[in-house]
Amino acid sequence: MDEISSRYQGLSERITQAALQAGRPATQVQLLAVSKTFAAEQVREVAALGQRDFGENYVQEGVDKIAVLKDVPGLVWHCIGPLQSNKTRPVAEHFDWVHSVDRLKIAQRLSEQRPAGLPPLNICLQVNIDGGPTKAGVSPSDALALAQAVSALPRLVLRGLMTIPDPLENFDAQVTVHLLAKRLFDDLHAALAL
Repeated sequence: MDEISSRYQGLSERITQAALQAGRPATQVQLLAVSKTFAAEQVREVAALGQRDFGENYVQEGVDKIAVLKDVPGLVWHCIGPLQSNKTRPVAEHFDWVHSVDRLKIAQRLSEQRPAGLPPLNICLQVNIDGGPTKAGVSPSDALALAQAVSALPRLVLRGLMTIPDPLENFDAQVTVHLLAKRLFDDLHAALAL
């Protein structure tokens, strides 16, 4: 077994064990493999092992990989990095998901630039769940208004939230921040029927 295969298998086993320990079926947890800075051929190797979802945060690098790997069926491409207005067109034209929408202007551009022949673009709102001063993301108090506006746009489907809280040493504090994100998601889900 080569290194990539061994590492992928080990990670898959850890995910399964963590899901089971949390009382969840392993099928409810999905790995998003961050492929930024890895060559297309390395992505192809991991795809051959069964991985389908890949995350890129350098738009042009991602677009190039998507083109090289278009012969691999079933790949799902996620734009996971911050998104500037001048990068929305290639994202709208090539990616399946965007995890970092934190402004209506970005969502509007993605909607306008999504080709009609493609399925709607899956959107996650980036929320600054713990109020970190150096992090991007809409504030939790403004998330509902942004979610309502994004939900009304054609060629986009609001799928959920993306949060990156600051690391905390205390486990209970970590859980509390994630519970805040879950509560916000549940509130948006109830308000918008996500």
